[in-house]
Amino acid sequence: MISSRLLLSFYILTFLMGVPANVLAFCTFCRKVRRRAAPIDVLLLSLTVSDLIFLVFLPFKMKEASDDMAWRLPYSLCAFAGFVFYVSIYNSTLLLTAVSVERYLGVAYPLRYALCRRPRYAVLASAAFWVVTSVNLCVVYIIPYVQWSKGRDTGNSSSGSQPDTCYLDFSEDELGILLPVRLELFLVLFCIPFLICSFCYVNFILILSRLPNISRRRRLRAIGLALGTLAVFAVCFGPYNASHVVGFIRRDSESWRVEALLFSTFNACMDPFIFYFSSAAVRGMVKHCFRSIVAKTHILRCGASHEEPQQKPSIGDKYKEAVPP
Repeated sequence: MISSRLLLSFYILTFLMGVPANVLAFCTFCRKVRRRAAPIDVLLLSLTVSDLIFLVFLPFKMKEASDDMAWRLPYSLCAFAGFVFYVSIYNSTLLLTAVSVERYLGVAYPLRYALCRRPRYAVLASAAFWVVTSVNLCVVYIIPYVQWSKGRDTGNSSSGSQPDTCYLDFSEDELGILLPVRLELFLVLFCIPFLICSFCYVNFILILSRLPNISRRRRLRAIGLALGTLAVFAVCFGPYNASHVVGFIRRDSESWRVEALLFSTFNACMDPFIFYFSSAAVRGMVKHCFRSIVAKTHILRCGASHEEPQQKPSIGDKYKEAVPP
């Protein structure tokens, strides 16, 4: 197992990168949904909310890593934080799959799909995903309480006290329940979504390559987005879900699951890149923020200069429109 310090560093990096990027995307999609909601915007907004919830609970993992994987917080938080943490991860897989389906239907059946394309269907789908992932991952909430109620010795803990670790050490009876559930998670919440996502994006690419009325730049960007999303899906969620299969075969909870989970954690930083290339609104917001920062920085630099304050008045005017009122 890699060191706890490296885990902590990775969690902190993910948190610092993910929070501002997802907050920016959240504000953008909220504005767009209020102005004119489209199913793809609702799905991307739901994905952003899922990532933000994940990032809100990431500090619990930071605390755990800083304590060398021991659980020093109240044990009631172990079950709740772990449950929300893993539900958010698997909710992202379903939402990414829904985005792929929406894009495929939009190019494969443009006229027919336009007739039944309603934002409320995306809202219902997003709510259904939360229900499905919550039901499938209730074991993450139950087992820590079972361990706590049994007062089972783990490490230096005494009988009747809380275990020293959170959702890391399991008895044979607990593994008998947990391992089949993990295999079911691999099949239902990873394999099926990944196959659907692959089918949709492969056909999406094939259809785009045959359309004559799309510019080459737009076609390449759409194809790159599809391939990039598939790569993110496989790299971020593949290793951790593979540990479910290996653990089921070996009848044990693999120690390298902690390292594999890091890839899923980093997905909260990768989703904003998908937002950037898939939404013109996000690209516009990023460019606006960048220009505002450049303009403000330049104005501050010009204001701080006392050598030739009136020689270059046009530079401030150049960025005036980019500075928010």
